[in-house]
Amino acid sequence: MTIRASTPTTFACAFSVLALAASLAHAQAQPVIGLITKTDSNPFFVKMKEGADAEAKKLGAKLLTASGKTDGDNAGQVTAMENMIAAGAKTILLTPSDAKAIIPAVKRARAQGVMVIALDSPTEPVSAVDGLFATDNYKAGVLIGQYARAALGGKAPVIATLDLFPGHPVGAQRHNGFLQGHGLKSLDAKSNDLAKPAEVVCMADSFGDAAKGQTGMENCLQKNPGINVVYTINEPAAAGAYKALKAAGREKDVIVVSVDGGCAGIKDVGAGVIAATSQQYPLRMAAMGVAAGVEYAKTGKKVSGYTDTGVTLIAAKPVAGVDSKDVKTGMDLCWGNK
Repeated sequence: MTIRASTPTTFACAFSVLALAASLAHAQAQPVIGLITKTDSNPFFVKMKEGADAEAKKLGAKLLTASGKTDGDNAGQVTAMENMIAAGAKTILLTPSDAKAIIPAVKRARAQGVMVIALDSPTEPVSAVDGLFATDNYKAGVLIGQYARAALGGKAPVIATLDLFPGHPVGAQRHNGFLQGHGLKSLDAKSNDLAKPAEVVCMADSFGDAAKGQTGMENCLQKNPGINVVYTINEPAAAGAYKALKAAGREKDVIVVSVDGGCAGIKDVGAGVIAATSQQYPLRMAAMGVAAGVEYAKTGKKVSGYTDTGVTLIAAKPVAGVDSKDVKTGMDLCWGNK
């Protein structure tokens, strides 16, 4: 029997094949997770991407990211989802721009074995995705409603609401939660309608925009100059409302409350523009989503149902009977430019 020693060329070739096989095995073992946000410019989604990227690096996952061109760009989100699945993503983290229109794409993804988790905003129906990681928006509203009621000190509320737009679940939950927290007639967290008890004298759609918030507040003041409480869907709308109040000389005797917890909003709390805001945590949402994706890749275990990612009331001036944290705490945990 003749035993041939491997020539250098043969050995090198065999080593290359083994190295390639090992590389392919590693690539296949590395979980691929996609994150699709509504836009890539909103500080909330920038922070969400940071959280997902950090967690992916920590857990050894490959993160693919994309977004719609503008808020409401469902077609862009659908295309991004299809591209990510083609690139090997087995988990898609999604902040849906259109809660209903995205459903067919979600169904196609899940039919291919992809786990889909909604972040921040629910789909309609919520059960269309495997899970939802988000702020309890109803609770966020309840907290600022409780604060506004206590801050009024027994005065009868005369309320203006600067909402998102009709039919949006997040907008409805925050609005109705606020009224519930204020002890007024409201609707439950499952309703997408906006309650309007007699104490609400004016409602305007701000679309979460500062300029539209200002216009809405101006119109409400013309309708009823006696407004003493303003609920806003988010902090940009609150900043717009404050401009209108200041122009009317009413900025010191109207309580403005909001939701989000971005750094600009927390600064406005410190400056007295906003009395209190409910802070939510986009970084935490994304990190939890990535961790769930890695777990699915390793064990096949999918998430199910709703996971609350937390909310904290931030106020410059605490009020009796309502638990809140100070501006410093809010700045430590805020998102966006400090």
